[in-house]
Amino acid sequence: MHEMSLAQNLLEIVRQEMHKHGVERLLKVKLKTGRLTAVVPEVMSTAFEALIKDTPLQGADLEIETIPLTLACGNCRHQFSAEGDETLFFTFPCPVCGRDSGHSVLSGREFSIDYIDAE
Repeated sequence: MHEMSLAQNLLEIVRQEMHKHGVERLLKVKLKTGRLTAVVPEVMSTAFEALIKDTPLQGADLEIETIPLTLACGNCRHQFSAEGDETLFFTFPCPVCGRDSGHSVLSGREFSIDYIDAE
């Protein structure tokens, strides 16, 4: 469960940004996670909630947007979205030429804070 350490790091960044901007009450954090990061949104939310409980950050919301895996075929360079449980095995045939390996990842590796809403 790497989500707990990710949530800890996320909250450290949030605290630093809040301090830098002189705000004390966290309202919401929006996080973008790519499909290849293997972040389970429910587990990440649970870890976030556990870490802010009984702290000044308690009551803040965490919104998680999952970015789909988008590939460029290693053969014909066609760009396509790869969905499903096979994502972690990375075996997706190109819908144009059929090649199933050697693709380039265009999106799906992201892990970033989109915004922090605090006052």
